[in-house]
Amino acid sequence: MTDSQASPTTTLTPAGTNPVAPAPAGARTAADVVTGQLVAQLTRGVAGSGRTANHTPFTGEKLADLPESTPADVAEAFARARTAQCQWAATPVRARAAVLLRFHDLVLARQAEVLDLIQLETGKARLHAHEEVQAVAVAARHYGRKAPAYLKPRRHTGVVPTLTKVTELRQPRGVVGQIAPWNYPLELSVGDALPAFVSGNAVVMKPDTETALTALWARDLLIEAGLPAEVFQVVLGEGPVVGPEVVKHADYVSFTGSTRTGREVAQGAAARLVGVSLELGGKNAMLVLADADVEKAAAGAVRACFSSAGQLCISIERLYVHESIADAFLDRFAARTKAMRLGRSLAYGADMGSLVGERQLETVTRHVEEAVAKGAKLLAGGVARPDIGPLFYEPTILEGVEAPMAVCTEETFGPVVSVYRFTDEDAVIEQANATPYGLNSSVWTRDSRRGHEVAAKLNTGTVNINEGYAPAYGSVQSPMGGMKDSGLGRRHGSEGILKYTEAQTIAQQRLIPLAPAFGMDDEKYAAFMTRSLKAMKALRLR
Repeated sequence: MTDSQASPTTTLTPAGTNPVAPAPAGARTAADVVTGQLVAQLTRGVAGSGRTANHTPFTGEKLADLPESTPADVAEAFARARTAQCQWAATPVRARAAVLLRFHDLVLARQAEVLDLIQLETGKARLHAHEEVQAVAVAARHYGRKAPAYLKPRRHTGVVPTLTKVTELRQPRGVVGQIAPWNYPLELSVGDALPAFVSGNAVVMKPDTETALTALWARDLLIEAGLPAEVFQVVLGEGPVVGPEVVKHADYVSFTGSTRTGREVAQGAAARLVGVSLELGGKNAMLVLADADVEKAAAGAVRACFSSAGQLCISIERLYVHESIADAFLDRFAARTKAMRLGRSLAYGADMGSLVGERQLETVTRHVEEAVAKGAKLLAGGVARPDIGPLFYEPTILEGVEAPMAVCTEETFGPVVSVYRFTDEDAVIEQANATPYGLNSSVWTRDSRRGHEVAAKLNTGTVNINEGYAPAYGSVQSPMGGMKDSGLGRRHGSEGILKYTEAQTIAQQRLIPLAPAFGMDDEKYAAFMTRSLKAMKALRLR
């Protein structure tokens, strides 16, 4: 996510070109969805002596009044979670996994409820909100099925085979402190918490206040699926106030957000010698090689750059296209981008929704206006759309971007992509890698072997061939995370669950000690062990 600090802009923009998706007759409104009864139900058990509120980006109107947690409230939430965690950890892993599988079914059955909440809180199009439903269902299924295997005791060869019996156990860390962002309030909140729960931990989560209802809905559904309520605590409030308190009490910290804040979280965790996983910012690149299918690449670029209005850590902000196909590609890409339908109704049909807040709009506007003022060319977009809603901005393509334009190196975290032409493949790989970030990248080619060769040279935690981000992220048996300033640790796969555990080795020595025995003196024992070590190597023991 962006660290950019922007000042408000008063620039007047002309009417845009992107069409508006028509709202269906009888479409639901915020008042229809966020009722007092719903808010009361979702905020049960959330400690807070103060009050705060969240709002919908679609119109700016208030959605709900919410409890605001104090440092004392955070400490109490951890105390409750710590008490409940002991009994939860003693629950058999298959029983814990069954909760995830029931949750999977409930999410799919009641997805309309959470799709409304995600849209209202983030402003994203409904199809992009459904990406979160898909991701959470996949994670729940995966860890619901695989957790017993990931967590089972493992036998290892001891120092003296057959005489030393070694077992590795996986113990839960205790209470995980999770700080979740606003851009994917279902997937990056409960989606990350699922492996923590199934491995026997409790979780104290601080979601972003503006998207708290979605996280609270997920908590309510997990409790319905059988998770003990006290095992999942939620605290709400301003990040600079509540966030450090979460880090202060946690046995392990999971954070998704900006690189700047991630460094602060890491420092706080390091001071307490507790583990941390961080997914941070990105300036992700897409490489369209000379042999790429231009039509497919153009369609894929729309998905890669403008899903969730570009407010996706793994979306594409830099697009490198081989000179031999650049004109054909850009004609198709620009045409598809200009045809995208913008909309704010709680229904399918819009291709892109709103930015989430004024700060994001300010950053996007600043990046685009500065680039154009310094010579960049607009191929599409470049204007705000207050006729649709206060935070709408058209999907934007820039060409001719170069340093020191801010959009060249800073993460925009909005619907803006910069296009660069290239002729030398080695040089463009070097250029794609020339960033402090290393989260995600994309390669387009008809040659699978060549695609894998290029992918292996890109310094990013995930690389997608002939797609922007979904294949790598959705393949939950494989790890997902960032290199360099894009983070520490991984979500998904074995790494995504084992990080929430402590490895414990139990070694039992049998028959003879690892010391002089049977009348051997120290010298004879040393000689005996030397012969034994040579024999074990000869027998190819590991």
